[in-house]
Amino acid sequence: MEETKVVHKKKMLVPKLRFKSFNESWEEAKLGDVGKIRMCKRIFSHETKEIGEIPFYKIGTFGKEPDAFITNELYLNFKERFSFPKVGDILMSASGTLGRTVVYDGRPAYFQDSNIVWLDNDEKFITNSFLYYIYQIVKYNSEGGTIQRLYNSIISNTKFTKPSIPEQQKIASFLSTVDEKIQLLNRKKQLLEQYKKGVMQQLFSGHLRFKDENGKAYPNWETVRLKDLTEHITKGTTPKKFENSGVYFIKIEGLDGQTFNKEKCLYISQQTHENELKRSILKENDILFAIAGSIGKVGFVTNDILPANTNQAFAIIRLKDLNSLTYIFHILNSSMMKNYINQQVSVGAQPNLNLEQMGNFKFKLPNLEEQKKIADFLSAIDVKIESLSKQINQTQNFKKGLLQQMFV
Repeated sequence: MEETKVVHKKKMLVPKLRFKSFNESWEEAKLGDVGKIRMCKRIFSHETKEIGEIPFYKIGTFGKEPDAFITNELYLNFKERFSFPKVGDILMSASGTLGRTVVYDGRPAYFQDSNIVWLDNDEKFITNSFLYYIYQIVKYNSEGGTIQRLYNSIISNTKFTKPSIPEQQKIASFLSTVDEKIQLLNRKKQLLEQYKKGVMQQLFSGHLRFKDENGKAYPNWETVRLKDLTEHITKGTTPKKFENSGVYFIKIEGLDGQTFNKEKCLYISQQTHENELKRSILKENDILFAIAGSIGKVGFVTNDILPANTNQAFAIIRLKDLNSLTYIFHILNSSMMKNYINQQVSVGAQPNLNLEQMGNFKFKLPNLEEQKKIADFLSAIDVKIESLSKQINQTQNFKKGLLQQMFV
């Protein structure tokens, strides 16, 4: 009887979303197959200065502004004698926030050893531009649970899949256009925020004024304190018990932009709300101003989150005249308020601003008609900023979906 041979077909490794011109299976590999992990020679603290010639990036300033520098002589010496990244190499954080990446652009700089590493990869096997996106999707595995540090062995043993070089180039080129769009939107948002900041300084100082419908100047502004315009300024407290459902309890973490995110709120019972925390029952159009922790964050209470309560981290500001609401909100978001906070805040284990200091905040108040013009002007800028934020989030989510579908 003739023996029947069983042929096992190798599983094809292919992404869900792919360019039509490619149909080959992707190959599985480890990052250690691509090249060796490299790092710069150690720089000791006594070799750095706060001001100098060559930026020295530590893990805390990686991808940000440097706060330490080394001499050009030391830089050239170490660059010549020891490992140093090539233009296009992808630097990676191996401690702190693990896996953050920066593409080395060739400008003179030095990087903290062992905390910032790179893969000295052969681009005949995998291109830097494709590797950049691999780093964004790979999962680093470690025995014993949570990874506290990316040791060389962890990086080297991390598995990934790769297509041919032409497909790598096609994928990287496509995703880079998405990244460029995100960068452009972020830049537009930053410029608009800078513009708003400058305009606010001019408006609230009175250097830039609106005129009435007849082209005449409005009356002189009145100097007031915040407490002069409020029914009360108070704060809440932390309840003895939280619930699985019930009345929303707002903490600092629940403030999302100018409003509050229900998904980040806790719950208290109706009884706790009405009795134990009676003084901090929130109403529509209350302004919550962070006076502890993230001091200076401001939010509106809207009807959709009521009934709600809050804790001692927020000052609850309830105005007498809601016609001034938007103007006061912008004042509380201004550099004028930030400067006041810096003058008043007590520095300790947790900086805080007390209610008396909050109420004594002094500023100039126009008449209602000019208030409205100022508030409407600034709110129009906020609408544009919010629109850009939504576009950024949408594009980032689009990219996230692409990463999930274009890689195996």
